[in-house]
Amino acid sequence: MLARNLLFIVVVLVAVGGLRASLFPQNTQTRKIHLDPGTTKEDDFQAVVRKVNEEFRKDWDANGLTPAPRASDLAVARRMSLALTGSVPSLEEIRQFEQHDKGERLDGWANHLLRDRRYSDYFADRLARAYVGTEDGPLLIYRKRRFNSWLSDQLHHNVPYGEMVRQMISARGLNTDQPAVNFIAAAYDDGKEKPDPEKLAIRVSRAFLGLRIDCAQCHDFKNPADYEQIIWKQTDFQSLAAFFGQTRHIVTHISDNADGEYKFEDRVHGGTHEIGVSVPFSPELMPEEGSRRERLAAWVTNPQNKAFSRATVNRVWAMMFGRPLLKRIESPTLTERGPAALDILAADFAAHNHDLQRLILLIASTEVFRLDSAAPFDITDAHDEHWAAFPLSRLRPEQVIGSVIQAASVRTIDKNSQLFVRATRFFGEKDFVTRYGDADDDDFAKAHGTIPQRLLMMNGDLVDGKAKNELLNASTQIAIFAPDDNAAVETAYLCVLTRKPTPKELEHFVAKIAGTHGDDRRNKLADMYWVLFNSTEMSFNH
Repeated sequence: MLARNLLFIVVVLVAVGGLRASLFPQNTQTRKIHLDPGTTKEDDFQAVVRKVNEEFRKDWDANGLTPAPRASDLAVARRMSLALTGSVPSLEEIRQFEQHDKGERLDGWANHLLRDRRYSDYFADRLARAYVGTEDGPLLIYRKRRFNSWLSDQLHHNVPYGEMVRQMISARGLNTDQPAVNFIAAAYDDGKEKPDPEKLAIRVSRAFLGLRIDCAQCHDFKNPADYEQIIWKQTDFQSLAAFFGQTRHIVTHISDNADGEYKFEDRVHGGTHEIGVSVPFSPELMPEEGSRRERLAAWVTNPQNKAFSRATVNRVWAMMFGRPLLKRIESPTLTERGPAALDILAADFAAHNHDLQRLILLIASTEVFRLDSAAPFDITDAHDEHWAAFPLSRLRPEQVIGSVIQAASVRTIDKNSQLFVRATRFFGEKDFVTRYGDADDDDFAKAHGTIPQRLLMMNGDLVDGKAKNELLNASTQIAIFAPDDNAAVETAYLCVLTRKPTPKELEHFVAKIAGTHGDDRRNKLADMYWVLFNSTEMSFNH
């Protein structure tokens, strides 16, 4: 009995020691993360970054703009984490980040995140919105979770983006054995044996080419500034839809049937018409061999198809910054001009076999990504328009609750976390997003906070539960293990806002917890957590 009790005491002491090490690791080692700069130090990579930086500098000089100063490393690390994993960094990661060499830790941090399964899972969920929408669809016919899981695996192994898209457009087979076919299955037309060709044409043109060719779905689309100029003919859209005219959907199986043809309804002159397949531009890029969908997939992902590379850069840039390089994610024309960085990054993306991780690293390495969102002078609309300051953007619902859940834990919540922790996060996020509100498939729509959203943050069980005085919450652990009041306040700020408090903030909160002990101290730290969770700063990427 004595031996058993001694063993129990030893286990408890080891657990407590490990917990304290996660909070204040100055005297011990925590779980190691590797901050390896990798390819970011290679000459050709640095050459592209310099070209992008030079073009932005030229634009700022031409418009008489002084850019905002460089943001702190912790602020940039927070941006990267929100963009790539959907949450703020953990305290465990921050402590190790601070111990690395300042010259390389940001490049290493980006690589660390890209190796983490949190990145592939989160990016897959974001990209899937553009590919298949947000609806779950009929259970047997369309397997959304299987599709997202497949997409996450592709991202995790850094499969070339062009190859991923090619599979989505051209794959055949069962929606479980060949998960990419769920891109086709998502366009299932209820009561029919085939997916909707027009819905698929819209998905392909918007998601992969960044074009609203569907503006010509019913009639020729003309230039609003010059009504004599036709931008897209109706036949451009209908001929694109015809690539899916032979596609069949039998319960869980996607195939092609050479007997079928696409017929479209002429909503202007009446009647239905059959139309052959053709692409709306650059027909020389489409191969002669293969099935219709295989030929379309090859054309879309051809390295010489600039629309594909530009659309990918524009979308990934938007996921990193909160808004796209162009005015919108999907343009009605091929000729919309944007910053020179768009074509520089698009050319590199095509030249490197559509390497998505390289593109992300390039964007994260640019000067504009590492600018502050504030400056000693007033930030004007011109600064925002010309990317002379990092743009403020409201966090998406899953980023808000993902950050709350992570900030309430001193350890990183990832695939190595206990099953109970991961399950709690999954169901907690799902419930919160449903109640918080997620407007539509456009995750770059201008978002405004609402009163119900603020009430949910202030009074909701999940947010309140992550702040309250409970043993597993970070606020309680900080109250117990912080060596002094200053360390307690600083640690709470690092957990929630990924920064240290200003001298004024430190003074304010230290005064609140000074001289407290036991439950009183734990409750004070819980109150502080609640205040930080509900701060404006917590709700924005900056």
